[in-house]
Amino acid sequence: MGFSTLIDILGSTIIGGILFMILLRMNDAAVQNTYNNGGEYIIQQNLVEVVQLLEYDFRKIGYCKVWSRIPNPSKAIILADSTSIKFLTDLDNNGYVDTLHYYLGPSSELSATPNPNDRLLYRVVNSESAIGANLGVTQFRLTYFNALGNTINFPITVPGEIHTMQIDLKVENTSGYNREYSGAFWRQIRLAARNLMNR
Repeated sequence: MGFSTLIDILGSTIIGGILFMILLRMNDAAVQNTYNNGGEYIIQQNLVEVVQLLEYDFRKIGYCKVWSRIPNPSKAIILADSTSIKFLTDLDNNGYVDTLHYYLGPSSELSATPNPNDRLLYRVVNSESAIGANLGVTQFRLTYFNALGNTINFPITVPGEIHTMQIDLKVENTSGYNREYSGAFWRQIRLAARNLMNR
């Protein structure tokens, strides 16, 4: 075996190694793209589910099939904070007033998930136990406005002043590829429950 044969073998090994590295890198990129695309799809589904429920419930603030049971809609909101709201409504349209409470749980509850920012969004009907779902919610923020469109500052001592509200919601992957968490943001600007305007 001559010197040129050794150089040929060495050159082939180097080129084969480079091709192998390119193949591994392409495989890693394909796996990452597949993981991210699947995660984006799940994020969009989770966001749609939460938004549909929020819009349905919040538009019914102060509603009751038997209107005389909530004669003053300005008293329909019981508690209003930046991450929680409690209000009166008729959820199942049976003519009886229900109390509905939404609030964001602490970040320490979901310490088992890889995403350090996800939290449970709780929905409590009347005095039932709180029901929370891990849909990757990382932000749930409420901003309230009076009849003139001015922001009401916290703490809100007179919930009856609330005329409209803004809902900010962010959903992220509960587990990301290489600790990269993609997310989707939704904002409902000036959501107004029709019954809050009946004053």
